[in-house]
Amino acid sequence: MKLETAIRNELGEKWIPHVYDVQIRPMRTRSFEFAIPERENQPEILHTLLGIELKIGRSRFSCPDLATARYLSVFARIGCRKVAVPYDISILPAIADELETCWHRMLLIIEKDTKSSTVHSQAKIRSALLRLMRSEIAKSGAGDAMPLFDTSTKQREN
Repeated sequence: MKLETAIRNELGEKWIPHVYDVQIRPMRTRSFEFAIPERENQPEILHTLLGIELKIGRSRFSCPDLATARYLSVFARIGCRKVAVPYDISILPAIADELETCWHRMLLIIEKDTKSSTVHSQAKIRSALLRLMRSEIAKSGAGDAMPLFDTSTKQREN
């Protein structure tokens, strides 16, 4: 079995695409698209006079609040260009916490499992895991640009 598959299996329910597929996609979401490269990025959350921004490389994305910036930074770090953002912002901080925990747990497992490997092979395993994550998240999809609001109204019949 490949080391990437072993790490994925060890993470189990803490695998970021699994959390995305099980917890986020069934909810009402809107899609968000980044213009970023499909590789590991180093996002920064900036507190500016105009609000909170997520900086990825040279690009900046305005975010409505800190929870949204934290949520999007996880996917930007992976290199996902298109993701679903929950429409209900009250649950976003908890989901952002869980995704960040999953990310750091994955890093710890990579470090533990590749302790005797060279730096180059550790980087190859990490990039292979990120490619696997990107493909699984892309397979789940980002949903519609705006959520559907199915409201029934009664109109008078003339």
